[in-house]
Amino acid sequence: MRAAIDSVIARGWFVLGPEVDAFEHAFAAASGAAHAIGVANGTDAIALLLRAAEVGPGDEVIVPAMTAAFTALAVASLGARPVIVDIDPSRMTLDPRAAEAAVTSRTRAIVPVHLYGQAADLNAIQKIADRHSLALIEDCCQAHLATYEGTPVGTRGIGGAFSFYPTKNLAALGDAGAVVTNDVAVAERVRRLRNGGQSVRYHHTECGINSRLDEMQAAVLRVRLRGLPVATARRRDLARLYREILPPGLVLLEEFDAGHVYHLFAVRTNDRDGIQKTLSAAGIETLVHYPIALNDQRAFAAFHPAECPHASRAAGELLSLPLHPNLQNADAAAVADALGDIMKGRVSA
Repeated sequence: MRAAIDSVIARGWFVLGPEVDAFEHAFAAASGAAHAIGVANGTDAIALLLRAAEVGPGDEVIVPAMTAAFTALAVASLGARPVIVDIDPSRMTLDPRAAEAAVTSRTRAIVPVHLYGQAADLNAIQKIADRHSLALIEDCCQAHLATYEGTPVGTRGIGGAFSFYPTKNLAALGDAGAVVTNDVAVAERVRRLRNGGQSVRYHHTECGINSRLDEMQAAVLRVRLRGLPVATARRRDLARLYREILPPGLVLLEEFDAGHVYHLFAVRTNDRDGIQKTLSAAGIETLVHYPIALNDQRAFAAFHPAECPHASRAAGELLSLPLHPNLQNADAAAVADALGDIMKGRVSA
């Protein structure tokens, strides 16, 4: 990685150069897509795909209530209305029935989120998109190399949006993102839009934005991409271990597809805050993804979201346990043992 960074510095080309081009080709191949376009971050990736689908002011876009707020913020950034719908409480992703019930004459797109590394129910969501002529845009920001029934995520609809935020399975040293698509027209438009709408240098054919992946991040990502399959296999191994050794009393989220890449390993408990505090005292860090469902976020109150009881309840119960490729089996066992003590009441939660 240091050698790749030094090479960029020595070359002196820092934006939209050979490293970005090489990474785009490598990431497209790894993701099973015909095209990849590097952009500044995952939020821009979603927004650019929506623009490529002609989504704009006054349009509606269906998004799930359980996701990072940036999914809906990408919609709002275009002047469109994010229509927040509830989740399937088993899969924790967009509930197809709730999504279809939310379709109106103004709906233009649907954005399922592959939460925690597991694909949403794409067969059902694709049928909804087809019935109502909606653009299907996949939020793959937590799902690098994930598949749905053997098909790579991001390749079912118009395209997929990826984030390379430093905590992602494929991580940059700062913000970075990419769009993948099999549609050459979409790829060409996103390439133009990310670079100010330029068709050629200094010729702006439409109003784009400045959302360019820089050479330094591309160089780092290209190196790290080589190790991603091995890192993904390790995440899956740790997830299997957790499923074997975690104590009763926790609700484990079901694995619906072997293509799950376990960006996070979340469990549910009705004493989430107490358990988190006790684990912290024992030197075990946990996080919450996410403590507030989108329908309960003040930022989206003006859109008058419907109640999403499954998402709101999950937001109070979810707890992400330590899981990353460098975690040792003994570390996972220590987490399970600490949780076992809590569940048995030997440690007060």
